Amino acid sequence: SGCTDSDGEDMYGLDGEEMAYADFTKGKLIGKLPKFDQSKFAKDTYKQAATMQQGCKQDLQVDIES
Repeated sequence: SGCTDSDGEDMYGLDGEEMAYADFTKGKLIGKLPKFDQSKFAKDTYKQAATMQQGCKQDLQVDIES
């Protein structure tokens, strides 16, 4: 997970391989592996990622202002 004042990233991986990422432009979780079964992730995985990004950006703004 990470963010900047204009962008963000939330990636899910296993053994060094990216399995999925939250696409904040499209508003959904994107699977990266062939025949990726997104049902393996909790139903609200994207929603949790979006919430984490909001917190990250708020923390970043506090750091910029200090």
